[in-house]
Amino acid sequence: GINKSLSALGDVMEALDKGSNHVPFRNSKLTYLLQDSLGGSARCMFIFAASPSELNSDETRCTFKFAKRLRGITLGAAKK
Repeated sequence: GINKSLSALGDVMEALDKGSNHVPFRNSKLTYLLQDSLGGSARCMFIFAASPSELNSDETRCTFKFAKRLRGITLGAAKK
């Protein structure tokens, strides 16, 4: 599901941030498809949307948790 894919995306971003020898791009279809957009000289930006509705409070909470996880990641300046 989407939560598993987002977790895999977080793992990939953390591996890139740490300069890991192994980046787990193949752990989900999402990260596999985004591989060229996340590594090398690519630039990416994440935009998170939150709902003020109480009906969506669980999803909003998960969104903020994921955003907090990615907030500490800096992959460096994009290369031309």
